[in-house]
Amino acid sequence: MKIMIIAPHADDEVIGVGGTILKNIFCGNEVYVCVVTRGTYPLFSDEFMKNLRQETIDCHKIMGVKKTFFLEFPSVTLEEKHRFEVNDAILDTIKEVCPDEVYIPHHGDMQKDHQIVAEACMVALRPKYEFAPKKIFAYETLSETGWNIPCVQNEFIPNVFVDISDFLEKKIEMLKIYKSQLANFPNARSVEAVESLAKFRGALMNLKAAEAFMLIREIN
Repeated sequence: MKIMIIAPHADDEVIGVGGTILKNIFCGNEVYVCVVTRGTYPLFSDEFMKNLRQETIDCHKIMGVKKTFFLEFPSVTLEEKHRFEVNDAILDTIKEVCPDEVYIPHHGDMQKDHQIVAEACMVALRPKYEFAPKKIFAYETLSETGWNIPCVQNEFIPNVFVDISDFLEKKIEMLKIYKSQLANFPNARSVEAVESLAKFRGALMNLKAAEAFMLIREIN
């Protein structure tokens, strides 16, 4: 089985889907990651982005990710690009992999890049295509999910839980590779916060740890 994770920014894939990635690879499935944006000067220094790119490559290599796509759209200013450009770039990666399952960011996230990527994903994942995946899930990203204006449209309401009890420790190890992105607790992008969320999601299902998702579409 082929799994694809679409990440607006490098490290979103580990925060939201890291345990599920590790579990699928352990089970013999192929996992692909598509990182949509890259920070650009003057908002981000070249040195910072070079370091982040290496962190991403190192992390995915250790995890066993089959292939990482870097689309190189501008981070934080993604809305300045034409929609068709983002749509087509994501569509091309989907066509190349033909994944069975796809994980995309939650559309209700506060960060505009996440919203744009989620919309572009749904364009690329329309069921009219013969390569349309059988399942599409939305994942939560600490520091973005749950921080938007409170309304029904923005709420993350999980209905799928993946048991990552045996993979939480490894997920945390992978998260620590992203040294440039981590902060100290109680920052949402801290080891303690990510670990706490996994245990909370797990406790909801009587598990030691879990990752939660919203099932967007399933074709049986």
